[in-house]
Amino acid sequence: MPLDLNHVRSQFPAFSEPCLADKPFFENAGGSFPCGQVVDRLTRFYRQRKVQPYGPYAASAAGGEEMDEARLRLAGILGIETDEIGFGPSTTQNTYVLAQAFGTRLEPGDAIIVTDQDHEANIGPWRRLSRQGIEIRLWKLDPETGHLPIAGLERWLDQRVRLVCFPHCSNIVGEINPVEEICKLVREAGAWSCVDGVSFAPHGLPNIGRLGSDIYLFSTYKTYGPHQGIMAVRRPLLDWLPNQGHDFNADLRALRLTPAGPDHAQIAACAGIADYVDWLHDHHGGSGTSAAGRGEFVGRLMREHERRLLQPLLDAVSSRNSVRLIGPARPDRKVPTVSMLLDRPGRTGAESLAELGIMIGGGDFYGVRCLKALGVDPGFGVLRASFVHYTSAEDVQRLIEALDRIL
Repeated sequence: MPLDLNHVRSQFPAFSEPCLADKPFFENAGGSFPCGQVVDRLTRFYRQRKVQPYGPYAASAAGGEEMDEARLRLAGILGIETDEIGFGPSTTQNTYVLAQAFGTRLEPGDAIIVTDQDHEANIGPWRRLSRQGIEIRLWKLDPETGHLPIAGLERWLDQRVRLVCFPHCSNIVGEINPVEEICKLVREAGAWSCVDGVSFAPHGLPNIGRLGSDIYLFSTYKTYGPHQGIMAVRRPLLDWLPNQGHDFNADLRALRLTPAGPDHAQIAACAGIADYVDWLHDHHGGSGTSAAGRGEFVGRLMREHERRLLQPLLDAVSSRNSVRLIGPARPDRKVPTVSMLLDRPGRTGAESLAELGIMIGGGDFYGVRCLKALGVDPGFGVLRASFVHYTSAEDVQRLIEALDRIL
């Protein structure tokens, strides 16, 4: 059953707002619209549950139950244990906390591998550990294509490597990396794997248990939810890392990487993401008997719709000699994040498209190292068109026609 786009869009309040309804939105890699299920839960929490949770009175108990529900249901979709999921204010801050924890365990001479394909959030915190004598090794992308070759990892893997950090897909290049294969190589080398899933998760929450990553990071404000970051850390690694939270929480796996009090309302509202996944599954005739199975069905549904829409845009961009398409031109190899190097700064291109009613972004998107590796001046930047499953074919056609006008 193909994606029922009209019903999908009916689940997002943004499409009923006059200021947004008639403007195609192509800045989804920076943050998606929240679904109505999340908005409803967040509103209810602020109206009825905005007290200290887990207390003996009704409103407090209800708030705690909703926070627990969010953790339980998201862990189910992700194929991990409930205490392996942690919440924080953003993926950037979650990564910083993880890096601090690793910094107390690693010894001078230990090595961490990072890529130059990644967002700064999954590069910068790890690179800072070089101040403690940790060796940082760079897994380089292909400067012509943006591809991250497996051979580039294999040449660096040895007994000194303790951690390998890489993206599920780059927020600039958009190519989907073979996470399962990479994690297997890392595991066989005796190291931990840290996957930045921020740019992939909006196109279907992954089954982390199947991928085999030790750490998987993404942002719920890009997966139709509130502004939170999620870090899924598997139990063996959680037990190895030192506690970063309050001393009295040291024995609680789910809280050991949470240094400060979490945002109760936003955690509770994350259960709305699971509500939406279940709605998509049931509405489209899915037969998943587990939360992870329902999540995988929904992910396939999303990506099939996105690929149908992505091909015309890739064809239109690839056909222009005056535009450099960053990343592959095949929709089966990438998410619908299309970065273009124009004859003008990316920000200028976005401003021109905004005048034509297209909501889109231009700049470096915190992928400064990636752009430099591709030979692109980060100050000049790229124009980036990013969409998700609620985008329509008409939206894409309007973008193509607007690009024709400004180019």
